[in-house]
Amino acid sequence: MSEKNAPVNGSDASPEIPEVSAVPAVPEVAGTPVRPELRLEVIAVPTGQFGASDAGDTTGYGGHRSAVTLAPAAVRPYGDWFDGVVDALIEDLQDAGVDPAAAIEKVVIEHDELTLFIAREHLLDVVRPLRDDQDLRFELCLGVSGVHYPQLTGRELHACIELMSLTHGGRQLRLQVACPDSDPHVPSIISVYPGNDWHERETWDLMGIVFDGHPHLTRTAMPDDWVGHPQRKDYPLGGIPVEYKGAQTPPADTRRSYR
Repeated sequence: MSEKNAPVNGSDASPEIPEVSAVPAVPEVAGTPVRPELRLEVIAVPTGQFGASDAGDTTGYGGHRSAVTLAPAAVRPYGDWFDGVVDALIEDLQDAGVDPAAAIEKVVIEHDELTLFIAREHLLDVVRPLRDDQDLRFELCLGVSGVHYPQLTGRELHACIELMSLTHGGRQLRLQVACPDSDPHVPSIISVYPGNDWHERETWDLMGIVFDGHPHLTRTAMPDDWVGHPQRKDYPLGGIPVEYKGAQTPPADTRRSYR
């Protein structure tokens, strides 16, 4: 994730939120431009040094605002080995009768890392050639984790899959698959990467992403009868009172506001 900070003069000034319409169309896979809403996804515009929503911010940065975004699609040439991997994957998808522009939403290069945003209905179409093609050989899946963006309407939940190629000297890439909070379903990839079994269970347990086709989605950290998924950002903090040397600290969600 990247942040674009906008200096603000005065508390009533508005943050300079990147406009999606200002981002030029990027010729992507199979010559199809990236959908406008995916070129630059604005997640939130937090206020204050730590995003504090009340007057409890004592840092002096209460007027600071910044736009938090997901990086836009990269422009070719990507550099390093990235172009060759994307080209090989596009060729494999075409050979399998899959439209690359439908499968690959966008290609992102950020912090010298390659991330492919994949449409969830084509996830298995993508991971099979990534593992099997001799020019790709991402034979090791390092796991899947979940990210929750409550403000990203229709794409609130993201499954992030990390792959490594031992054949090609430890190359790593990331697959990111988005789904809405109202339909939190993503295909399981354990038919291709069996070692991902436990990681998919953990991501479902803590984030609520349902991996269709997984043989036994059960809790890994929370009790079996637990309600909800505690690592979502809209999950209540809860907690228990803590006593220390005669003083008592209440749970985080019941502490007083300094407003």
